[in-house]
Amino acid sequence: MKKIGMLTSGGDCQALNATMRGVVKGLCSNVDEIEIYGFYEGYKGLIYGNYRMLSSRDFSGILTKGGTILGSSRQPFKLMRVPDEDGLDKVEAMKHTYYKLNLDCLVILGGNGTQKTANLLREEGLNVIHLPKTIDNDIYGTDMTFGFQSAVDIATNVIDCIHTTADSHRRVFIVEIMGHKVGWLTLHAGIAGGADVILLPEIPYDIDKICNAIEQRSKAGKGFTILAVAEGAISKEDAMLSKKEYKKKLANRKQPAVSYEIAEKIRERTGMDIRVTVPGHMQRGGGPDPYDRVLSTRLGAAAAKQILKGKYGVMIGMVNGESKPVPLEEVAGKLKAVDPESSIIKEARDIGISFGD
Repeated sequence: MKKIGMLTSGGDCQALNATMRGVVKGLCSNVDEIEIYGFYEGYKGLIYGNYRMLSSRDFSGILTKGGTILGSSRQPFKLMRVPDEDGLDKVEAMKHTYYKLNLDCLVILGGNGTQKTANLLREEGLNVIHLPKTIDNDIYGTDMTFGFQSAVDIATNVIDCIHTTADSHRRVFIVEIMGHKVGWLTLHAGIAGGADVILLPEIPYDIDKICNAIEQRSKAGKGFTILAVAEGAISKEDAMLSKKEYKKKLANRKQPAVSYEIAEKIRERTGMDIRVTVPGHMQRGGGPDPYDRVLSTRLGAAAAKQILKGKYGVMIGMVNGESKPVPLEEVAGKLKAVDPESSIIKEARDIGISFGD
């Protein structure tokens, strides 16, 4: 008999359901008796004992379904050691629920913050396996996270649609793409969508260089320009500020997002007609694309294999096309950023894409 707990934490994305399905199918195909406990709303369910026993039927027909059948919530890692408003010790509460159910393992699906808490639970003696979820693709130790490619598809489609209206009205369009502190999603969607300028957090921009790239296109007879801008894009001036100074500046920002700030500066310098499109959370919505269905199924099956072996304390990553257990202690708390000197950046520059630097 195997007793497994499962939870999805942090922001939702495509393929969470598909990944849980992969775990359950991998276990049910190899174990006669299994109990699966699903915790609702991520770590909150584990803390407050909000769960129910699930059967293999609950995971049938969800390969293509977006979101998460268990629900999710954000429980910041930095607050995990801080008692709740009633004085409850969250870590001890999670351990209590784990031991009360006599679980063999917790399967935890989530991003960087979720991973850090998973590692904390490992340090507290619990058997855990982490599965890397995020549209940001910023989890260290895996080449790819599930949800990323589906979000790339959506963001690329937005840029594709913008092309026609930008061309018709001969305008400059800025498409702001999600990604938190890294630019993987913006980089891939920008290249796939044929953006002319791509601005990433890893490559601080010079507004004059951006304006120059736009004006050069105009002189070449190109009637429009499309900028793919990461939500965390930062100017060279701001990149020189301390974290504290930059946070204070963001708090006093008059514009709702970086894209509007960039648009205003371009308009001031060039007099051009600028439009901003922010697709926002739709990038995390909908069902997983075929790539993510395959990836999540493989990661889920690999997690099941680790559970059957009784080997815990790992993240299941995808490394060089192969699923691989990676020790949580080696990856938790680390961020995978875009390397400004990587071949993909150089190749994008080779075809004329400007990174505003």
